[in-house]
Amino acid sequence: MTPFPPVRYLDRTTPPHITTLVLMTAVAAVASNLFIPSLPAMAREFGTSYAIMQFAVTGFLALTGFVQLGIGPVSDRYGRRPVMLAALVIFALASIGAVFATTLTGFFICRAFQASSVVGFVVSRAAIRDMVGREQAASMIGYVTMGMALAPMIAPTVGGALGDAFGWRSNFVALGIVGGLATLVIWFDQGETNRHGAGSFAQQARAYPALLRSRRFWGYALTMMFASGTFFAFLGGAPFVGSVVYDLSATQVGMYMAITPMGYATGNGLSGRFAARIGLSRMMVAGALITLCGMSLTLVTAGLVHPLGFFAFTFTIGLGNGIILPSANAGMLDVRPDLAGSAAGLGGALMTFGGAILSALAAFTLTETSGAYPLIFCILGSSACCFASVLYTIRAERQAAAHPPANPA
Repeated sequence: MTPFPPVRYLDRTTPPHITTLVLMTAVAAVASNLFIPSLPAMAREFGTSYAIMQFAVTGFLALTGFVQLGIGPVSDRYGRRPVMLAALVIFALASIGAVFATTLTGFFICRAFQASSVVGFVVSRAAIRDMVGREQAASMIGYVTMGMALAPMIAPTVGGALGDAFGWRSNFVALGIVGGLATLVIWFDQGETNRHGAGSFAQQARAYPALLRSRRFWGYALTMMFASGTFFAFLGGAPFVGSVVYDLSATQVGMYMAITPMGYATGNGLSGRFAARIGLSRMMVAGALITLCGMSLTLVTAGLVHPLGFFAFTFTIGLGNGIILPSANAGMLDVRPDLAGSAAGLGGALMTFGGAILSALAAFTLTETSGAYPLIFCILGSSACCFASVLYTIRAERQAAAHPPANPA
């Protein structure tokens, strides 16, 4: 295959710059959590319960799962660039629509269209796999998501401050501006990287079952689902824990929630530096154990009066995810490089469907008298399943290496 030309920023005849890949994923991350500290205020304005208002998070996650199922094959068929541009335009318009929503139904409709932002997760990973090989992809994904981690680290704090100062609608004004600016950058910088020529959807359909039959694919996908499930459970329950259990303001909730993305940025940096040297399997084992052991300590400390008794140890949620996800992503995309978009879409869908379930479970099990413990048990359960999935994946890789098929899947 002819090598890609050297990357030149704001030149759409070359592959996208790494900052543009960060931007693709950052928009989706900001869309999911910028307004979370304002959820209690939004529930009061729309006259509904916190659990129903939480559907703006859990329902969003579920929809992004369906979007990823379809968008992967579409980007394999039509290219990464046009799919990304269309998604960002839809996202920007939906964000502005949410600003003017006067009913809960109208708001949820706009929120549903905001799910198009998740295309950035799929396209950025597929573009990386288009450009580089398996081990290099893990490092590059690590660096991209390290930069992207700044978005969820800053977003809740900014969103909480905006909500306290100007009301929750200001969060969606900010999202509309972000969507518009991102569209301009993508237009001028993202060159097409899909050279596999996936052909018709009928041709893709004939190749797709090989991906679905692969034990390696399912191992990596389940590892991603349960690893990210710890973070989605945290998103589902942390605002309630902060505001009800610890009596924090929206701004304070946003500040404490920033601890988790700090861990994520750290883990991504470690992945970027060491994944190619240490190997995918060891990175995934380390990440799973970090979250499992770190959050186990909150069973002792969460009863303390100070909110750091709970929030301090959520650093390990982010750290574990930052170490696991780049390696799991790279391994998953390597199962069928010619279906990188489809693999990224299907794996991302599983990740978000599982995340939506855990986010909803965390929100519905928390009560004013339960403290943070239902949330802690949700996170610990997901981290234990993640560790089991890592062990399954390692075994599948060893068996595949020992008995390579004639036509590898």
